[in-house]
Amino acid sequence: MAMNLLNWKPEYSVGVASVDHEHQQMIELINAVYAEMHERRDSHSIEQFLGDVHAAISAHFALEENAMRKSGYAEYADHKLDHEELLEQIRDLMDHVQNDTDSGIPLLQERLSDWFGKHFSTFDARLHGKLHVPH
Repeated sequence: MAMNLLNWKPEYSVGVASVDHEHQQMIELINAVYAEMHERRDSHSIEQFLGDVHAAISAHFALEENAMRKSGYAEYADHKLDHEELLEQIRDLMDHVQNDTDSGIPLLQERLSDWFGKHFSTFDARLHGKLHVPH
């Protein structure tokens, strides 16, 4: 049985097909690696999972921030700050999981799920109709 950490919801859409597609791909990546990590539960797999997630999220944020800058998006600074806070939380979770795998996994699930739900439905929802991304 596949385990999902995150599920795409229509309210996460920012109305730009390429950004929405990338958000969906990011959720799929996180879910795929999370399921694998959950099955193995060894610290090396978990470290690799968190490294992959951190890299994928960093790359996505860079693209999203570039689109916001090019569009002259007024809330860019606050949005970027929220991105930086998530990346810092992931680094903290990496340390926590390395030190205590058993309590780290549920904490990881809760934090990522909470953050994505909040960020997609607030910060990213406000991008709706504000980004000018070439198709």
